[in-house]
Amino acid sequence: MKYRSKIDLIAQMLEVASQGPVLKTKIMYGALLSQSQLKGLLSLTLDSALLAHNKDEQTYQTTQKGLRFLERYSELANLLGTLQ
Repeated sequence: MKYRSKIDLIAQMLEVASQGPVLKTKIMYGALLSQSQLKGLLSLTLDSALLAHNKDEQTYQTTQKGLRFLERYSELANLLGTLQ
């Protein structure tokens, strides 16, 4: 498997959570993360307001800021793909 940067992992997490409110395990399996990776990245994305956490339902969802991040990530990936 190819090495994935922290930015790539965050983008995959946000993509999974953009499908609607999802549980932590769905993010973990959808982004192919270990439990320890998920724990650290969830903290980072919540602190950065890229993900929102519903404490009552224990679900996560991508915020508007997170969706903007995904748009910029996609644009950059497309640009770099054409340069290689």
